[in-house]
Amino acid sequence: MRLPIIKHVLGFIEENDEDWVVETIELLESMTEISTLKDEELDVMGELLSNLYGTLEVQKMIKEEGMDKKEAMNAFLKRVMGSIDK
Repeated sequence: MRLPIIKHVLGFIEENDEDWVVETIELLESMTEISTLKDEELDVMGELLSNLYGTLEVQKMIKEEGMDKKEAMNAFLKRVMGSIDK
């Protein structure tokens, strides 16, 4: 999970629409089913998916809970780090 990527995708959502990100997730998930993909390629897709899902979570905090972008990203990062520590 990389905050610069999440921040960039949040900017994309602000300029465009969150549906683009949802559709990108659907495409990447579909592509992971290609049987000839190498492990490295699957790892890259997994990392991209992780960042995109993270972005949607942060966007949800901004939209539904009224947090500002920085506060939402920090709260999300704390939640992720807390789940890793367990």
